[in-house]
Amino acid sequence: MLSFIKSNIWLIIFVLWGLPLTHYRSKFRKIVYQTDSWIINIKPIFIKEIRALFINMYPNNLSYKKLRNFYRFYLLVYLILFLLYIKFKNH
Repeated sequence: MLSFIKSNIWLIIFVLWGLPLTHYRSKFRKIVYQTDSWIINIKPIFIKEIRALFINMYPNNLSYKKLRNFYRFYLLVYLILFLLYIKFKNH
């Protein structure tokens, strides 16, 4: 069991960190596209979502700002994990 964990540690880390991603992305998209419909989760609309991640689309919406900042942090950690994986994958 320990050897399985050691040989698959990156997979385990990415799965554990990625599990809540669908929840956070759904909440963020519902605010950005101003809808409560679950269909927004399966639509391949990205332009407005990307813009909302990098600019302040709704300056008076406190829940948007909080979720946007948290989502930025979440994705930044994902990027750091990916860069660490690339750096250490052959060690």
